[in-house]
Amino acid sequence: MQINVIEAAPEKRNKKPQDESQLGFGRIFTDHMFTMIWTAQEGWHNAVVEPYHPLSIDPAAMALHYGQEIFEGMKAYPGRDGGVFLFRPTENIRRMNASAQRLCMPQIDENLFLDAIKSLIRIDKDWIPHAEGASLYIRPTMIATEKALGVHPANEYLFFIILSPVGAYYAEGFSPTKIYVTEEYTRSAPGGIGAAKAAGNYAASLYAGEIAKKMGYTQVLWLDAVERKYVEEVGTSNIFFLIEDELITPPLAGTILPGVTRNSVLRLAEKWGIKTSERRLSIDEVLQAIHDGRLKEAFASGTAAVVSPIGWLYHRQKEYTIAGGKIGSLTRRLYDEILQIQYGIKEDPFGWRVKILN
Repeated sequence: MQINVIEAAPEKRNKKPQDESQLGFGRIFTDHMFTMIWTAQEGWHNAVVEPYHPLSIDPAAMALHYGQEIFEGMKAYPGRDGGVFLFRPTENIRRMNASAQRLCMPQIDENLFLDAIKSLIRIDKDWIPHAEGASLYIRPTMIATEKALGVHPANEYLFFIILSPVGAYYAEGFSPTKIYVTEEYTRSAPGGIGAAKAAGNYAASLYAGEIAKKMGYTQVLWLDAVERKYVEEVGTSNIFFLIEDELITPPLAGTILPGVTRNSVLRLAEKWGIKTSERRLSIDEVLQAIHDGRLKEAFASGTAAVVSPIGWLYHRQKEYTIAGGKIGSLTRRLYDEILQIQYGIKEDPFGWRVKILN
C-alpha cells in the first residue's frame, strides 16, 4: 500500500521547543501524524502522513462506549553519527497485533506498520531532540470508529501514529523511586486483557496510582487478583528483583504486559552470566529478602523510563528500604547498556537497533 505524504503549511506547524531540557514527557507534539482507515468492506486503506490535527469521530463511535482502543509506545533515538535509530520496533509491532487480536480488532501488516513509522519520522526529523537522554516518543494507536451502540466487534477502525519529543519519564530522573504496594486494588485478572496494551488497563490503574501519589510514592506495585500476594507489575512497567545472585521477574501468564525492555533485560543478564528466573514471587518473599539482606536490588523496566531503580517499598503501613535507597550496580549497568545500544554508542550484539535515517 502506498503512503501519501501531505506537508503541513508553515502557518499550521506546531511550535518546536527551544529548550530541550524542559521537554518533560508527552506534552509536546510534532507537525505531522500518520492515519489509516479499516473497514470490513475494504480492509486497510487511505494511508497518509498529514498535518497533526484533532480527530473528528461520531459520539456513538464504539471506542467511546465499549473500549476497543489499543496502543504502543516506542522511541526514535538520535545517534552520535547523526543517524536515527529505532529499538526492536518489530517486537512492538507484533505486540500491538497481539493486542488487536485479543480485542477483536484488525491486525496490520508489519512492513506497512514500520514504513508508516519511518515515513512519519522522516518528515518530522527536525523534531528529534539531541539533549542527553532525550528521544522522540512514538505512539501508534487504534480505535473503533463504527457508529453503533450494540455490543459487538466494530466494523470500522482508525489507526494513527503521533510523535512527541521527550525527556526523562520521571521527574527525579534515574534515581531510586518509592513504590506503594496495594492489596485492595488490582490491575488485571486471569483470563482478562492484562497482557494487551489496551486503554482499559491503564484506566483501571489510575485510582490506586492517585492514592500512592498522595502518600508520596511514585508508582503502585500490583499483586495478583486471585490471592493478592504474588507480585505482577509496577505502575505501567515490568518489575525485577535481584535476590542474592538470582534476577527474578514474574512470568508471562496472561495478566502482565510482555515488555520489550523486560525481554531485553533478561537477554542481557543471561549474556552476562547472571542467573535469571521467570517465576511467581510473593510480596512476603520480597519483604523477607529485604529483612534478611538478600534483596540486593529492585528495578522496573519499560520503554518510557528504560530501567528505573526502586529504593523503597510501602506495605501495610510500613516502609522498607532496598539497597540503602541507592542505585544497584546491576541496575546501573543494565540502564547504561540499553541506552548505549539504543543511541548507537555501543555494539549491538543482538541486532536490536534499526537505523532509519543516516
